[in-house]
Amino acid sequence: MAASPLSGLVAGRRRIGLVALAGLSIACLLLAVVAIGQGAIAISPGRVTAILWARLAGDATVFEGRDALVVLNIRLPRVLLGLLVGAGLAVSGALMQGLFRNPLADPGLVGVSAGAGLAAAATIVLGDRFLAGTLMKLPFAALPFGAFCGGLVSTLVLYLIATREGRTSVATMLLAGVALGALSGALTGLLAYLSDDRQLRDLTFWSLGSLGGASWSKLSAVAPLILPLLLAMPLLARGLNGLMLGEAEAYHLGIPVQRIKALAILLVALADGASVASAGLIGFIGIVVPHLIRLSVGPDHRLLLPLSALGGAILLVAADIVARLIVAPAELPIGIVTAAIGAPFFLWLLLRRSVSIDV
Repeated sequence: MAASPLSGLVAGRRRIGLVALAGLSIACLLLAVVAIGQGAIAISPGRVTAILWARLAGDATVFEGRDALVVLNIRLPRVLLGLLVGAGLAVSGALMQGLFRNPLADPGLVGVSAGAGLAAAATIVLGDRFLAGTLMKLPFAALPFGAFCGGLVSTLVLYLIATREGRTSVATMLLAGVALGALSGALTGLLAYLSDDRQLRDLTFWSLGSLGGASWSKLSAVAPLILPLLLAMPLLARGLNGLMLGEAEAYHLGIPVQRIKALAILLVALADGASVASAGLIGFIGIVVPHLIRLSVGPDHRLLLPLSALGGAILLVAADIVARLIVAPAELPIGIVTAAIGAPFFLWLLLRRSVSIDV
């Protein structure tokens, strides 16, 4: 019996997806090595590879020398943080697009990132004021936790506003997201007005985005909040594939719809809050990467989610390289680079006839 054209198309896209998975994995590894060598002190990829290999082999002499100190203590945590944050933002966007069944959904566009940024700003300003006069210092781990709470509240409010009788209105979601983002921006501005000079510099960090403050301690605080999202991708893929047919149809297929939605919302808030706390407000990765992957390999979330993770990691690390080199020896905020890439793409996406927003 001859295979149907539809099954042939599905098999062809799956092969393309597997090839893309291998290709993006290799590209991500090579780009990470190149990124570690970029900066005020240029280090060749061969030298970077030798230092990392010696470190993995347990060679104590690897800690000696300027290049090794730069690679292991400054560049490596920065690149690893960029990989984690980029992957987390892209997968968060893919999850929200699958959850709301629309390619315009993105944590940055619908106010989730703004809510996380507001909570992080409140943690900086109010946390310091509460601890003023004591010997205690606000730990960095408080920032991802605060941003997570802000992102979770924003996501839940958004979902409750946009959902009526089990159906989610995309137009309501986008409009509510704009309102939530504006409200969060106003409250963040109020906190900036109440902050001192040091707190104001920290708040500027959130609004522009940067990987410049990366360290091993920051990475250890952020990784446990983003990794659950990446590890849960296989668990969420089948449920999101079923949701593409509609919530009622997915329920009749035996998919635990409410559990999938609750888990997706929790993981998006967790990863997006940690990303905002560690790297500031970095936009458009969550909408650009999943849509490009979807155009290439189709909407199957079994391939879409891992490919989005790799694509987001590559895009953010590449943007960080541009941010470090374009105005060297100074450093351009990475949020400017991602916005310069993402804003034209978003406009193109809106103008495409295949994208519609149902009121």
